[in-house]
Amino acid sequence: MKTANTVLELQNVSKIYQMGDIKVKALDKVSLKIQEGEFIVIYGPSGSGKSTLLHIMGILDTPTSGKVFIEGVDVSKLTKDQHARIRGQKIGFVFQFFNLHSDLTAFENVALPNIIIERENPEFTQELLNLVGLGSRQDHLPAQLSGGQRQRVAIARSLVNKPSIVLADEPTGNLDSKSGEDAIKLLREINKQTGATMVLITHDPSLAKHAKRMITVKDGRIVSDKKR
Repeated sequence: MKTANTVLELQNVSKIYQMGDIKVKALDKVSLKIQEGEFIVIYGPSGSGKSTLLHIMGILDTPTSGKVFIEGVDVSKLTKDQHARIRGQKIGFVFQFFNLHSDLTAFENVALPNIIIERENPEFTQELLNLVGLGSRQDHLPAQLSGGQRQRVAIARSLVNKPSIVLADEPTGNLDSKSGEDAIKLLREINKQTGATMVLITHDPSLAKHAKRMITVKDGRIVSDKKR
């Protein structure tokens, strides 16, 4: 039986923000390993540090101390340009508010990460839109789509560079309950089909039922890490 590889690892990661004369510790010596193909929900209330954790995992922010490894590479030793390259090649992002360009069609929004790095692949873009059930709406602008459909476009966009890790920040937070449930089911299905590691950040405990692994964060620390 094949042993899963570690795609993301944090070692004693702390993050401290200086707010005037006050130091705020958003993360406090967090260590965890995430394996290839896992479907993980990271849960915590507002202010628990979970969003900071996602930003550190996605190399959108750097830790005050500790190390972050992406597929075994210590990213603290890399330049900002190298960080950007890793994000573009290995990490997909899904955001609560979709972050779609209002003047681009669904197809163009999905293709945008590839266009930026001059590696266009229209056939794969179409394949992803079909996968998320929006092949017939590829020419629609975001304003012509429902919230659930816009999130599906965002999910397709997160996959266009064939990342090994997808980080979803409150992916249901701006959706009604049915659209939110559909979005999570879609992420689960993509996880099964592509083998991409999925990490969902949420303050909604009901998403725990979808998790193969549930990590709970409180006051900047991991207080629970359970597999199902």
